[in-house]
Amino acid sequence: MQHEPNASAPPAPLVTNAADASAPPGHAPQGVAHPKTIRSFVRRAGRTTTGQAKAFTDYGDKFVLPYAEQALDASQAFGRSAPLILEIGFGMGEATAHIARVRPDDNFLCCEVHEPGVGALLKRIGEQDIGNIRILQHDAVEVLEHMLPPASLDGVHIFFPDPWHKTKHNKRRLVQPVLVAKLAARLKPGGYLHCATDWEPYAQQMLQVLGAEPLLKNTATAPEGWADKPEYRPLTKFEKRGLRLGHGVWDVVFRRV
Repeated sequence: MQHEPNASAPPAPLVTNAADASAPPGHAPQGVAHPKTIRSFVRRAGRTTTGQAKAFTDYGDKFVLPYAEQALDASQAFGRSAPLILEIGFGMGEATAHIARVRPDDNFLCCEVHEPGVGALLKRIGEQDIGNIRILQHDAVEVLEHMLPPASLDGVHIFFPDPWHKTKHNKRRLVQPVLVAKLAARLKPGGYLHCATDWEPYAQQMLQVLGAEPLLKNTATAPEGWADKPEYRPLTKFEKRGLRLGHGVWDVVFRRV
C-alpha cells in the first residue's frame, strides 16, 4: 500500500500471516478492519467507513477480481482488449482514479491489500463512472507469480511505497532486485516501470536497482537520472502539502528494452 508522502510519524507496524477471512473477494468484511486472508505484509488499517462498505456492496462484484493461481484473461476481466497497466499499492486511490480518467484507452489492474483503500477506490469508481479499473485485493508478488505471464504488461506504477526509513528496515522495501526482475520480465518490449517517492534515500535505491536490471533502460536525460513528472501522475493532497513544506518528490521511469 502507499504511505502518505512526507508523513511525520514512522510507519505503523506490519502484521503477517493473518488467519482466514470470512468475506469473499469484492465484499466488505464482517466485523474486521482489514481482510485476514492476506499473506503478504500488511499495514494495520483503520476501520472501513460506511461509504466504503457500501461501495464494496455496490461495485465489488464487478471491479474486484478473485485471486487465482492461473493466468489472468485481461480481455475478459475488462470486457475489452487494451494496454494493461499494473499498479502496486494505490493507497486510497486518489491518483489511481485520476490516471484512469485521463487515460481511458488503457486498462488498470490495481493491487492493494488495505481494506479501506480498496473501499475508497471503489467509491471513486462509482462516483466518477470509471470503467477501466480492476482491483486485486491480494499480495502483488503472488499476482505476478501466478496471474501475469511474461510480456503481458504495458506498464507498471509504484507510487509512494512505504520507505521504511530506518536502515535496519531497508530490506523490507518493495523495490528490490528480485521484484524488479519479475516486473521487467512481465513487461512487453517498450513497456515502462514508473516509481515515485518522497524519500530521497529510497529514490536513490530505486535508481540503483532499476539501473542494474539488464532488461530496463532509464528514460531520463538529466545526468542525475530523475525523470520529469509525467503529466498523467497527479499531485495528491499529501504531495502538495509536502511540496509546500519544501520536501522533494522523485520520479524514476525506465523502459523495457
